[in-house]
Amino acid sequence: MANEHKHDHVHGHSQVQSQGHNHGHHHVDPNAGDARIAAAIGVNLLLTLAQIVGGVISGSMALIADAIHNLSDAISLVIAFGARKLARRPRDGEMTFGYGRAEIVAAMVNYITLIVISLYLLSEGVSRFFAPPDVQGWIVVWVAGVALVIDLVTAALTYALSKESLNIRAAFLHNLADAFTSVAVIVAGALILLYDWRLADPIITIAISLYILWHALVEIRPVIRILMLGAPVGVDAETVTEAIEGLDGIEGVHHLHLWQIDEHRTSVEAHVVTAIAPAAALGGIKAMLKERFAINHSTFEVEVPGQDCAGE
Repeated sequence: MANEHKHDHVHGHSQVQSQGHNHGHHHVDPNAGDARIAAAIGVNLLLTLAQIVGGVISGSMALIADAIHNLSDAISLVIAFGARKLARRPRDGEMTFGYGRAEIVAAMVNYITLIVISLYLLSEGVSRFFAPPDVQGWIVVWVAGVALVIDLVTAALTYALSKESLNIRAAFLHNLADAFTSVAVIVAGALILLYDWRLADPIITIAISLYILWHALVEIRPVIRILMLGAPVGVDAETVTEAIEGLDGIEGVHHLHLWQIDEHRTSVEAHVVTAIAPAAALGGIKAMLKERFAINHSTFEVEVPGQDCAGE
């Protein structure tokens, strides 16, 4: 995304706005990153096809469950790929904050899809628990072994990118989860081969579905927080208000709103009551917000003591 340049202006009740630079760090070249995601999508789609064929031939619902999970990861990466491209567009007259939230919206779609898939797998596992089918263990073990290798390759492709994006980081964590899931499927196949314990397949299926559900419910929370204009984790409006009111020359703060523009940028707006020069008061506030809370985007309306507030 294009950097935003700091600017200040005063109008009306001495309203001043400052726009900080975007401090998102990009350690991987965007084009190289896109190529890695495209490669990860390709190997996941091939893996999904192999697992579905293997699951149908062997009769293993656990293997099909793992295949559906891998398909959801491939779709997740496709959505993340498109959102990543869109998020790099510069801001314009319609999207004045830019397109950075495209990745947040994509993450929301991905997690909701995962929740639906996990509930479907749970129902399938429960039904098979009462009528366990015949499962060919060797096919399960071999296909799940291939899946484990591909899951680790996909995780390696997205590792560096996972440090830059909530959406890509979720995909990376999902691939690590897939690796553990493949290990679980291998265990189920081994139990069937060694002990002819057919209940192992639906039990592992239920365990996989519950794990995916838990994982999705945990990771969707910060996404919902951003979309609901929530304050960043670890910072609340009361703390920021107290910090501003503790500065010299500030007599009061009200109508303060604190939210995340996207994963990397936080914004605050408020009415500030001060008797000193607006430039001096706001300069101190902005410096404190940047140093203490890493907030670079702020909008303040200055009021003098005793002035009637115009409202929110």
